[in-house]
Amino acid sequence: MPNVNVPGASSRGDSFAFSENFPHEDFFMQQARKNGQEVGVTDPSVGVGGLIQFLAGLINARAIVEIGTGSGVSGLWAFNGSPADSSLTSIDSEREHAGSARSIFEEAGISAQRFRLITGNIVEIVGKLADANYDLMIVRSPKDMVEVVQESFRLLKANGVLLIDNALDCGRVADPTQRDFETIARRDSIKAIKEDSRWRSTLLPIGGGVLLANKI
Repeated sequence: MPNVNVPGASSRGDSFAFSENFPHEDFFMQQARKNGQEVGVTDPSVGVGGLIQFLAGLINARAIVEIGTGSGVSGLWAFNGSPADSSLTSIDSEREHAGSARSIFEEAGISAQRFRLITGNIVEIVGKLADANYDLMIVRSPKDMVEVVQESFRLLKANGVLLIDNALDCGRVADPTQRDFETIARRDSIKAIKEDSRWRSTLLPIGGGVLLANKI
């Protein structure tokens, strides 16, 4: 896809593919991704995984919460970047997803004391999480995105980071003719963050689009 209206941009080369291939997925990440594909789970792209790893290390994230466990790909990237004493709380509505993630975490040698996998009603579970407890929050499930984003400021510590994966749904969010529930949820979540002065935020065109927000 060529860049347009970007100073110095050239149509030569595929910068998106180059960026997506820049990080390296290890054996367990590849296996988790394969497991997810078999059951129809949408996991973060390799490029987004690399960003999760980078952020977890950059902010020294010791407490991470994830909404949308998937097959465990995102969790593996987070563990790769975070300190050895970090912990992950991952929430999903599907028990099959939690089971897949648990299996791959165990295969990768991650101590069971470092992760908590919770299944059930996402909004109810998120509502019970402790205030100002997390350094990094990853949101991947669009179903309850508006409600979860509303809770994110409460859950994050000061200077904590919110990452919304697939925020642009590969361009659907930027297309005003798209009016399905999930697209509207993503669009409303982005708008809420952008217009809230308590956040610093930016959008990145990797994977399906990533929104990053820093709690001021």
